[in-house]
Amino acid sequence: MKFRALIKQSGDWWIGWIGWLIDIPGVSAQEKSKEEVLESQGSRAEDRMATEVPFVPDAQVATIEIAKPKWASSPE
Repeated sequence: MKFRALIKQSGDWWIGWIGWLIDIPGVSAQEKSKEEVLESQGSRAEDRMATEVPFVPDAQVATIEIAKPKWASSPE
């Protein structure tokens, strides 16, 4: 299976690369190299997909609203 990974170099941390899997929420990684962050994301995705999510009959899905970040505002 293939999933989209968003990765970027992070010069502000001692960790050089950070990344997220777009298609599997909650899967992220922080590593020293691009190769390591991709490998970590792969193993974390495998762990996430192997985790059984129990059915909870009275569970509810809700939405929340958060403030729009400044970077998402259109230029004036």
